[in-house]
Amino acid sequence: MPSPAAEPTDPSPLDLTRFSETPLQRDPFDFLIVPGFLRAEALPAVERDFPEITKGGSFPAQSLKCGPRFSALLDMLQGPEVTAAFAEKFAIDLSGRPTMVTLRGQSRAKDGQIHTDSESKLVTALVYLNSRWESDGGRLRMLNGPDNLEDYAAEVPPQAGTLVAFRCSAEAYHGHKPFVGQRRSIQLNWLTDAGVLKRELKRHSFSAWTKRVLRFGG
Repeated sequence: MPSPAAEPTDPSPLDLTRFSETPLQRDPFDFLIVPGFLRAEALPAVERDFPEITKGGSFPAQSLKCGPRFSALLDMLQGPEVTAAFAEKFAIDLSGRPTMVTLRGQSRAKDGQIHTDSESKLVTALVYLNSRWESDGGRLRMLNGPDNLEDYAAEVPPQAGTLVAFRCSAEAYHGHKPFVGQRRSIQLNWLTDAGVLKRELKRHSFSAWTKRVLRFGG
């Protein structure tokens, strides 16, 4: 009697082979851009399960109501396989480092100003979830310095499935031209220690609370 067929399993929504084969760019700082990091066949379910975000700013993922496929993706992004891949790519020890995931759904006119991420962040990874992107604004630029948004080494349209990641440093300037409207993204950070995670979550939670109070006129 033949053995019963094995239950089919969903392939990983992440293309880590494509990630590993994409060379790290060193100038003006360590970064890489990976279109298709989130596989095309996974996009419809992930986009459907993205939480509703009607306000600007960043929100901790755990403070939002996420659908099952999107929640599974966030678990995978913070899992050991992805951490190991990023550690190897950036030649940095990420073992035991806490992770933080924040989500954005709306871009405001004031967003995108030139900045570097804080010293408490080791690596920043952004995964975009916008099916089409035709606007000149909202395209993240890896900048050669702090003074000129037009002086850039690379520009990344925030199209669905695209990953941009960089090592956080004093030279890692980035920003984008203004855009107002829906601009959905996942931001994953590996942090220096658990104390930073606690402070960051507290800060983000207070910000979200303030937005709710202002919205409802409290």
